[in-house]
Amino acid sequence: MQNSGFPTQWLYELKQKNDIVSVVGKYIRLEKKGGKYWACCPFHNEKTPSFVVSEDGFFYCFGCKESGDVISFVMKYESCDFGQAIEILAKNAGMEVPKYTGENKIFEKKEKKDRILKLLDLTQKHYQANLYTKNAKPAQDYIKFRKLTKHELDDFKLGYSLGYNELITYLTSQGFTGQEMLDAGVAGVRNGKYYDVMAERLIFPIFNAFDECVGFSARYLGKTDYAKYKNTAETLVFQKGKIVFGINLVKHIKQSQGINNLIVVEGQMDVIAMHKAGFKTTVACMGTALTKDNAMQLKKLSENIVLCFDGDGAGQKATIKSIDILREMGVNLKIVLLPEGKDPDEILNAYGKDYLANLIENALSPTDYLIEIEKKSFNLEKADEKGRFVVACLNHISKLESESAEDVYLEKLRDLTSIPMDILRRDILKLKKGTAKPKTEEKIDKDVLISRENGNIRAIKYILASLIYQKDFVDKRIDYQRLLPKYSEIIKLAYQKTPISSYFDLLDVEKFPLLKDCFNVEFEKFKGNEKGYFEQCLWFLINQEYIKLQKEITEEFKNCQDLDKRRKLMERLAKITKSLKEKNMEEFYAR
Repeated sequence: MQNSGFPTQWLYELKQKNDIVSVVGKYIRLEKKGGKYWACCPFHNEKTPSFVVSEDGFFYCFGCKESGDVISFVMKYESCDFGQAIEILAKNAGMEVPKYTGENKIFEKKEKKDRILKLLDLTQKHYQANLYTKNAKPAQDYIKFRKLTKHELDDFKLGYSLGYNELITYLTSQGFTGQEMLDAGVAGVRNGKYYDVMAERLIFPIFNAFDECVGFSARYLGKTDYAKYKNTAETLVFQKGKIVFGINLVKHIKQSQGINNLIVVEGQMDVIAMHKAGFKTTVACMGTALTKDNAMQLKKLSENIVLCFDGDGAGQKATIKSIDILREMGVNLKIVLLPEGKDPDEILNAYGKDYLANLIENALSPTDYLIEIEKKSFNLEKADEKGRFVVACLNHISKLESESAEDVYLEKLRDLTSIPMDILRRDILKLKKGTAKPKTEEKIDKDVLISRENGNIRAIKYILASLIYQKDFVDKRIDYQRLLPKYSEIIKLAYQKTPISSYFDLLDVEKFPLLKDCFNVEFEKFKGNEKGYFEQCLWFLINQEYIKLQKEITEEFKNCQDLDKRRKLMERLAKITKSLKEKNMEEFYAR
């Protein structure tokens, strides 16, 4: 159940004004087939479309099994919580969001999050205002040195911390407590007193995809023995591994004009320098460690990703790690091979934007990049190093999806090493056999069995789907809640003619794995025989119940000593046996 704290009728109206086909269609390209809309799933890597959107108000992926209503889709695609998804859809529909009245714990968490975001918003604006005061000369001098213009300052909302106490005094005057400052990650405690953890630093606010300030990165401008850059500590709204710096700006560009590719660099200053030079679709992760969460966010912005990490050892290591993560996402990946020891900002200053544009235009495929890196690591004039180089390259080539792609790189490796193709092919075959994972026996348990499409499951799905979709052929005499007590909540909603999209608000859909499949039952398959198939399914389940009753009564009869009760049990058993023979379903009629 996801409606915690919002009126069901209001949620229904929200969904009516946010047609799921239109909303999903803004994010991914849909193609209509057979009354439904299909696409490649945005939540897992696939080449054949298995993601379906129904005008009845839900989506479902036959591959990864993700499903839900329009609210669930926005939550999943935008990587946001329920409240944020509600706000996005309400804004889209021009509706006012009612006051939240959910469970205490959820309400308290939401209130705390809202307070943190408000505090961070005021802090960001305060830092930004500080930058233009006379006491911010160190930051102003640095900005002049980096040749940043008003455009960059406004786009990235750069700021400055004037000292250890000034922000604390300001936030206190705005009604925030020291604990709230700690929770937001802007303050620390020393000798019982709160202080600004970003004191006397140039401030880079970190925004999420919804233009909310969630934290800060800050650069110390003087000489120091400790790290020059400092990030906000982990908080309720700031998780370093989920942050993409600049994502809000790129998202606006995508929404207004679309983007061809997404360039990923290492640091905030690199992003700003790239934007200044006209490479507006540039972002950075927090640190060089790109995570799966980062990769998912990047893919949502563009299928074409260009890695442009620094040309030093650390940048190369980060690139190699990122290649595997991004490959899993199925993106079109290219890598810029920067000159040794240079970062994008230095390249722009030394050679200009046309030089960098050429490097980006000629970015390498992952395999080409990896081979180039290996070439720098080995002396190919020495036999032993050439052998290790070949093994390293074969490892990279073996990860390619097709043999034709392998052959292209084996030819390249042959040209580099003069080793015949037949030997290289034999070696890569050995390598693949050696790294193949042995098949493990399938673990069979109740959870596995319930997921298998046996007759019982098929029958339950079809009956529930027929009830949910209020089909005319449903036998209204049957007590379906008695027949399927496990699904009585679903059946009750079906009796009430509940709109399909509202099931996600009124039920904890995860409790009913079959429900998602029920929404997607293809009645067209049974065209002309829908009623007949329904009756088959119904008798299949009732037949099982009769057999179960037979066994229970027989067992009770064996253990019963009372003659009168034994006679009644025999009569009951005879009636059930007759019902089985005649396919009589009266036992399960509603009373």
